[in-house]
Amino acid sequence: MNLFRRKSVTDLQAEALTDHSLKRALGALNLTMLGIGAIIGTGIFVLTGTVAAVNSGPAVVLSFTFAGIASIFAALCYSEFASLVPMAGSAYTYGYATLGELIAWIIGWDLILEYAVSNMAVSVGFSAHVVGLLDWFGVHPNPRWISPAYLPSGLSDFSGNELYPPGWHFGFNWPAFLIVMLLTVVLVRGIRESAETNNVMVLLKMVAILVFVGFGARFIHPGNWRPFAPNGWPGILTGGSIIFFTYIGFDSVSTAAEETKNPQRDLPIGIIATLVICTILYIAVVVVLTGLVPWQTLLDDAAPVVNTLKRLGLRNIRLIVLFGALLGMISSLLVFQLGQARVWFAMSRDGLLPRIFSRVHTNYRTPDFSTWVAGVVVGVPAGLLDIGTLADLSNIGTLFAFALVAAGVLILRYREPNRRRAFRAPGGPLAPIMTILTCLLLMAGLPIMNWIRFFVWLAIGLVIYFSYSRKRSTLREQSEIAER
Repeated sequence: MNLFRRKSVTDLQAEALTDHSLKRALGALNLTMLGIGAIIGTGIFVLTGTVAAVNSGPAVVLSFTFAGIASIFAALCYSEFASLVPMAGSAYTYGYATLGELIAWIIGWDLILEYAVSNMAVSVGFSAHVVGLLDWFGVHPNPRWISPAYLPSGLSDFSGNELYPPGWHFGFNWPAFLIVMLLTVVLVRGIRESAETNNVMVLLKMVAILVFVGFGARFIHPGNWRPFAPNGWPGILTGGSIIFFTYIGFDSVSTAAEETKNPQRDLPIGIIATLVICTILYIAVVVVLTGLVPWQTLLDDAAPVVNTLKRLGLRNIRLIVLFGALLGMISSLLVFQLGQARVWFAMSRDGLLPRIFSRVHTNYRTPDFSTWVAGVVVGVPAGLLDIGTLADLSNIGTLFAFALVAAGVLILRYREPNRRRAFRAPGGPLAPIMTILTCLLLMAGLPIMNWIRFFVWLAIGLVIYFSYSRKRSTLREQSEIAER
């Protein structure tokens, strides 16, 4: 039963009030902007084309809608927990309070995969847009230094001439690597500086999105929406499962709980506002994009929005959207790197990871070691792998973690029904039950390789837990002292 020992909610709330190692500098607006910064990036500017071409066709709008609905139910559960346990660590901390240490470890291990792989995909998409920006100015760098080493579909130039065949080649995606390391420096410098930088980028990329929707709507050809769902419901479901990770920015909002001025009020506002705004923007963009060009032409395109504008000859609009896309992906990278470091920080503070991961910089009051390690862990694979391989890796772990959080809400309501909650998900058990059902449905739509990779990752995590983390758990040490 020691595997399922839990941290008391009362103790967590007391710790949140007394632990001032991280700087509290964020309000509801900053949290909302962090969430939008995380969500509006790869989903709009990169994965829309891949999912439409491979899975959903023009019905990708339904894939985004379904994933958005699933995320809203999950966000309500997160909001209830975040206002109750305002600690860094997000779903990991919530799991520790309700489901026990082993389940909390599994959730934290999944979150590490979620944040790391998501940012690898975003940084690869960023690199593709850098290439598009250079192309706009007539500059064409050597593909060897701007493309990943692994290319499952090969690489062609803008004229369709093959540069590299499918498989591995001698290359490294330097723009993807360098942007991650640059943002790592920003994050180490401080949370206030990171949030202010993100706010500016979010405003500019929202302007770019509105420009694309406004001007692109004039060139829509309804015939491009037929057939609407070429792969039927299975294609829509699989598409929704793959793009689900583009919505998980609200999860990174909750990881900043210990850096929020009034977490009981501001966290629910930030999480819910983030999802509502982002779902509307996603739907608007995919409707316009699939109406501009045949969805089949979007295959293997890491910059579908920008390249579609290029095909239409909208040179100046393309430049505006290109800058917006670059800023969108930078802000997404910034927030996810922040969230990843905070999860490692929380797990280390509980003794489940080496103590050095919870080290806080004496001047900047940020988890500097975790932030630097996160930068290297994301930056190097981003230089080697393509976006399709990376996008498929993170979803199943995220869905699994969300389902466990929802189960934790139900368990805590049953176990402690009278505990005061600053925010309670409306509809009684509706939100947690719907979260579990929709997450399981989306998991069922994922390819078999995702399941295999998930179980391999889970097996690695369990080996680490039983060989290291279980023996060094802070909660275990406290229990042994109490027993003596």
